[in-house]
Amino acid sequence: QVQLVDSGGGSVQAGGSLRLSCAAQRYVATPYCMGWFRQAPGKEREGVAAIDFEYGRAYFADSVQGRFSMTRDSAKNTLYLEMTSLKPEDSATYTCAADICSSPDSFVQRTGLKYWGQGTQVTVSS
Repeated sequence: QVQLVDSGGGSVQAGGSLRLSCAAQRYVATPYCMGWFRQAPGKEREGVAAIDFEYGRAYFADSVQGRFSMTRDSAKNTLYLEMTSLKPEDSATYTCAADICSSPDSFVQRTGLKYWGQGTQVTVSS
């Protein structure tokens, strides 16, 4: 069983930055993707960003394009989400997920992803 541990959330003012991390405690069979989903109260879950760990192909939602970036540490099975120029509408619970994938774009569209973190809260005040 793969355990994902996500962390790094917090409260910032608009325009600020945060870095989230997601560490897989055990090896995930390749090829796999890891990514971030967010959900705000009363809203549907949104796939924010995902990356193919083997080839580094990345996906970003239009809502975060140009503001969010990712780095991965393959040796540590860890993914980092760098969030800059944060907006109040970025406030949500962010949860990382991982599973075997064919592409990061298809990964964020799938339901029933196998491994999930516990979620970390991001609050952006205006």
